[in-house]
Amino acid sequence: MTERRAVLSGSAFEEQIGYARAVVDGDWVHVSGTTGFDYTTMTISDDVVQQAEQCLRNIEAALTEAGCGFADVVRVRYLLPDRADFEPCWPVLRRCFGEVRPAATMMVCGLADPRMKIEIEVYARRVTT
Repeated sequence: MTERRAVLSGSAFEEQIGYARAVVDGDWVHVSGTTGFDYTTMTISDDVVQQAEQCLRNIEAALTEAGCGFADVVRVRYLLPDRADFEPCWPVLRRCFGEVRPAATMMVCGLADPRMKIEIEVYARRVTT
């Protein structure tokens, strides 16, 4: 039987909406769409690049708790309400994914809160021995 467990970040959203930051299912780690909120203070920057950096810190924490890291990411999805905000984030994204080269998609769509300028979702595969 495969291991399945939830990884929680402590975000108020997880409790209010009813989801986990990530789900570990065997070797696979599915990280929910993650925004630029600092989940300890539930604050968010107005700057899209700072939001992207916080998204990645939040994702890294979930991946670490799940037993993997950015090197294990095989798929990433970027969601932004304004396509013009994507390119300024590229250097930040390249720092985490430039060597890994996961499959990626960028979509323009509305997000749950108008303060949110980017949301990032990843799938990773843990290396097990």
